Amino acid sequence: MKNIIFPSLIIAGGIAAAGFFIGNTLYKSRVALNTVTVKGLAERRVDADQARWKISYTVQDKNKDRIPELYSRAEEDKTKIVSYLKNGGILSDEISLGVIDYTHQEYRNDDKELVDELHTLTGIIEIETKRVQSIKIVRSNLNELMVDGINLDNHPPQYKFTRLNAIKPEMLKEATQNARIAAAEFATNSGSEVGRIRSARQGGFTIIDAGETYGDTKKLKKDVRVVTTSEFYVEN
Repeated sequence: MKNIIFPSLIIAGGIAAAGFFIGNTLYKSRVALNTVTVKGLAERRVDADQARWKISYTVQDKNKDRIPELYSRAEEDKTKIVSYLKNGGILSDEISLGVIDYTHQEYRNDDKELVDELHTLTGIIEIETKRVQSIKIVRSNLNELMVDGINLDNHPPQYKFTRLNAIKPEMLKEATQNARIAAAEFATNSGSEVGRIRSARQGGFTIIDAGETYGDTKKLKKDVRVVTTSEFYVEN
């Protein structure tokens, strides 16, 4: 029995010793791994390259019998608005004509008797274009159509930046370079030198109206921003 126990103890001791040396080696390798993790920022101010704009126009009458006439007036107003847009440089394929919507309101007294009513036709015209400056110019003078008796609503355009993929590579490169600058400053202050990059993580890109803290549709100018997180080796 003793002959069996003794070799077992030797084997167990060897396994334990091997485990100690392996664990100690891993520990020392982690201690010897000097790295610094920093963030790098890149920003660009860009121009919107897509605009969406909506115009609504309305015709009304209190007489139900005049609804056919209302439709004719609505069609005339639509024609005038579209003509104005084209004269301002908006192309036909950039203009979308919506259906004309009809609403009916009734006004009754305390005895539930009909005392008045209002019949309304509302049409919508939508414009989508890459020539955002054209929208800015045409919209500024659109209210001139009111002189012709057109009741319209000049909705604020939505300006979007859609060419993010075109500037992504340079912005990521710049953010990584800025991270290296920060890492080099840290290393210098600690008497070391920054080495090659060990790992990097890209943050999400954000697009915000210039000078704002949120929103990305109101202004022609946009601020594009990205933050990367990089880990560099530090050499003593």
